[in-house]
Amino acid sequence: MKIAIIVPMEIEAEYYHKYFHSGHKEMFGSTIFEHFCVNHNDLYIGLSGIGKVQAAMNLASLLSNVDIDLIFMTGTAGSLQKQVHKEDLILADSFAYHDAHNTLAGDYVEGQIPGEPAQFELNSSERKEFAQFLQENNIKFKEGLIVTGDSFIGSEKQKDEIKQNFAHALGVEMEGAAFAQVAYHFKKPLVAVRAISDNGNQDANEDFDHFAQKVGAKAAKIICTYIEKMN
Repeated sequence: MKIAIIVPMEIEAEYYHKYFHSGHKEMFGSTIFEHFCVNHNDLYIGLSGIGKVQAAMNLASLLSNVDIDLIFMTGTAGSLQKQVHKEDLILADSFAYHDAHNTLAGDYVEGQIPGEPAQFELNSSERKEFAQFLQENNIKFKEGLIVTGDSFIGSEKQKDEIKQNFAHALGVEMEGAAFAQVAYHFKKPLVAVRAISDNGNQDANEDFDHFAQKVGAKAAKIICTYIEKMN
């Protein structure tokens, strides 16, 4: 099985580099993917870069050159809800763009790009199996919508504006919907795990550096354990 693990930033990927060694390096798009063999599976680990364009470009380049069977996306997100706390794990069941406003262009909803689904639903059997793994290992997680945009969210005003259109969204980040859109068009299953690094408010910038490495490692450790148990 060919498995891709893609994260936006080095600080979120450090655990993978400590866990896997001696990888063969290949350039896809503008990023280097390290290629490992783990439990008879081919594993490709790469940094997407920050933002929607970088995410889409580098994942699409990989999928155009390698017949990937399963994509894992990990990293961090900011909380949009009071019940979603720092270090919580979010297993996304859907993604939307919080900065896509096309309702005046036709019969579209907020977050929808013309010609694309209103939201990108993650409902593959692979995702269900991963959720079952989390449950069986008593790993606490929340499931729900995560929204994506090209801006770092660092104020209550920004959060309130997003929640006017996405009242039930659990988290906000800068790449997930782009990953989901690419996976949708390539017909590849995506499992997306985000760990909450900040509250998306005025303290977000301070909190991010402190928590990103810690929660990024938390998500990465779970993914590594899961992959090692795969047949």
